[in-house]
Amino acid sequence: MSQQPTTPASEQFALREAQLQQWAEQALHEGNFIGGADRGVDFSIVSGDASFRRYFRLAIGGQTFIAVDAPPEHEDSASFIHVDDLFLGAGVRVPGVYASDLNQGFMLLEDFGDETYLPTLLKARSSEDSASYDRLYKEAIDALVLLQKGADKERLDPYSQAELRREMNLFPEWMCEKFLGMTLDPSARALISSSFEFLEEAALAQPTVAVHRDYHSRNLLVLDSGGGPGVIDFQDAVNGPYTYDLVSLLRDCYIAWPQSRIDEWAAYYLTQALDAGIVSGTTPAQFARDFDLMGLQRHFKVLGIFCRLYLRDNKPAYLADIPLVIQYFLDVSQSYPEMGAFLTWFRAEVLPRAREKLTLDL
Repeated sequence: MSQQPTTPASEQFALREAQLQQWAEQALHEGNFIGGADRGVDFSIVSGDASFRRYFRLAIGGQTFIAVDAPPEHEDSASFIHVDDLFLGAGVRVPGVYASDLNQGFMLLEDFGDETYLPTLLKARSSEDSASYDRLYKEAIDALVLLQKGADKERLDPYSQAELRREMNLFPEWMCEKFLGMTLDPSARALISSSFEFLEEAALAQPTVAVHRDYHSRNLLVLDSGGGPGVIDFQDAVNGPYTYDLVSLLRDCYIAWPQSRIDEWAAYYLTQALDAGIVSGTTPAQFARDFDLMGLQRHFKVLGIFCRLYLRDNKPAYLADIPLVIQYFLDVSQSYPEMGAFLTWFRAEVLPRAREKLTLDL
């Protein structure tokens, strides 16, 4: 059998993997986490998906640990450690950091296992086990309230208007122009800009909290020890709108629920947020508007990111998740007159091309 040809990239990955394993084993010994040096270590990749980070599991003597390869030219491990400490102090279940080498971009973390919310939720939904998926969502909301109440938002960068716009601009650049091959004329660009400005103003008017920024079913884990979800992938946390993480959770890009369920879980959150003093005097109507408009901002961002992951990073699996995000956008935007002109343009110009490229049934 012939061997696969190696490339400079694959050689670099293999070199960093070997360096990470050596560093992690040394860190375990120096930290007295494991005993004698003669004990065998199993080192295997766990994941490497939508970023430059790669995760490996070390198993030794019945114990397991997660070793992280986060190349410093691409990833900010210092931010990860900073946010980890911030969230841990709020009572959120985030992995403990046992050791780190920021110069190399290596970290050694507590192992939360592999059982993310997504397959667990899909299984519970398919078996109509509503008690299980309802419990999981309420535990995730409980953890979110802990985070919002206990984490010092002032220790995080603000979710500024410039950042909100930068994220939404991924939609015209990566979805419209690069993926769908559209040419956006000045009138289209003006319409996009005015619609984005409306969503920015709505987001910036909301009460602010510590925001995870990617709080969904692939970043929450079911822990063997119980006690609520394990939370990962939080290094991009910011000080921003209180509904951002909730809409990420309930209008998840990877699993959809009936609006009646979303309403129930959102109401559960609002009751808790009011009781905890996270918001004050927010009516259900204002909360629903905040939730919806924040979701539209996130949907634009995600549509651009998923197209970029396909085009730039050769990750076509994300194309399968775009139809759900488009459906969210269509369902929500039609309720807001301020989005009417944009929705008309989207249906006329974007949707036909998306149907052709993605074989959409929308």
